[in-house]
Amino acid sequence: MASEQQYIELYEQARQMIFGHAPEAMNAVRDQAYRDFKAQGFPSRKVERYKYTDLQKLFEPDYGVNLNRFEIPVDPYEAFRCDVPNLSTSLYFVVNDSFYSKALPKSHLPEGVIVGSLRDHGDLVGRYYAKLAKTDGDAVTALNTMLAQDGLLVYVPRGVKVDRAIQVINILKATPSNAQRTVPDMMVNRRVLIVLEEGAEVKMLFCDHTADDRNFLATQVIEAYVGDNAQLDLYCLEETHNKNIRVSNVYIDQQANSRVCHNVITLHNGITRNRLDLSLSGQGAECYCSGCVVADKRQHVDNNTLITHHVPHCTSRELYKYVLDEQATGAFAGRVLVEHGAQQTVSQMTNQNLCATREARMFTQPMLEIYADDVKCAHGSTVGQLNDAAMFYMRQRGISEHEAKVLLQNAFINEVIDQMKLEPLRDRLHYLVEKRFRGELSKCKGCKLCK
Repeated sequence: MASEQQYIELYEQARQMIFGHAPEAMNAVRDQAYRDFKAQGFPSRKVERYKYTDLQKLFEPDYGVNLNRFEIPVDPYEAFRCDVPNLSTSLYFVVNDSFYSKALPKSHLPEGVIVGSLRDHGDLVGRYYAKLAKTDGDAVTALNTMLAQDGLLVYVPRGVKVDRAIQVINILKATPSNAQRTVPDMMVNRRVLIVLEEGAEVKMLFCDHTADDRNFLATQVIEAYVGDNAQLDLYCLEETHNKNIRVSNVYIDQQANSRVCHNVITLHNGITRNRLDLSLSGQGAECYCSGCVVADKRQHVDNNTLITHHVPHCTSRELYKYVLDEQATGAFAGRVLVEHGAQQTVSQMTNQNLCATREARMFTQPMLEIYADDVKCAHGSTVGQLNDAAMFYMRQRGISEHEAKVLLQNAFINEVIDQMKLEPLRDRLHYLVEKRFRGELSKCKGCKLCK
């Protein structure tokens, strides 16, 4: 049976249950998502944007899906122990795919700012939900839209600047409230909607963690609308375990003179596939996208980006760096599309990769597609190993081989971390990355690295 068939049958059999536990704004587009998913199915590796990750194989196992919304008990403060010291944030939790309303921060957000469940704000959600993430364009987006029943809404009204960063902890947990019920493998479909009106500003940090030593498959779709002169800093940090599969699609639309910083950091995972589609729709918009990947064992990390310049006078910059050890596999495919009339475009794409062993594999494919003649666009990619001369220099001065390797890897990856604007997060990542290279990274409860 094809991988998608089980999800088609699941929807047909459980449609009424899915609708009964979801808000109207999400249900309004659900049937169309089902039709789109049924028509296209999962892409094969012959599809350009999925050539480095076998999506059909990832979705092949029979995962449990909590469509009946059984309560999954969790103490978020117990499950989440990797806090960032000195980072003053408004802390929220999402358990699997549901906004956790039992643990809300004491600090008050500025007037008009909303951080809450999609089910509680129907009119606002209905205006934006599934407008950027078209279900006829990607099978994962269609599947997520078809099955998602809740999610997170972040809304910042016109002219409001949120000084305190909003930190969202995504906790994956498979144990339901009834002890008789156990779910060995679990699928989660998480949805996030971010809306910044004109002149709004917010910094957001998403942290992915696992609270159970189980097999997880998590799909995630983030839609972010950034209005005129608005500013969004979005950090996504993954620290899960080697049984976790994460497939994330991020869609961002920027209006005139807006600014977006998107940073994705993968420190520990099983299989990760991140897709970013960013549209520069208003003149003067700027985006800065970066990625930091540390992988070993048989971990797999695939980042795929598409930045589209629709209008003139916009700027995009990308920097992705990978350090791959043992038998890890990395992939980066970046494409910048400059459409007709998008003159005075400035774009720079850089992908640099370090393979610490001969068994590590890196696939890289930077691309420019330009239909305007007055632009400044460049791209570059490198794949290499540790510098033998530098290793020899440090060994001659009494530094052990292991220590020299850690120092060189740290120096290589720090360029990405140093560009992050949240100073406490930047300092914490320097610490975590070094611990990761040393094999000492302390993890949340339930992770293999604790044992």
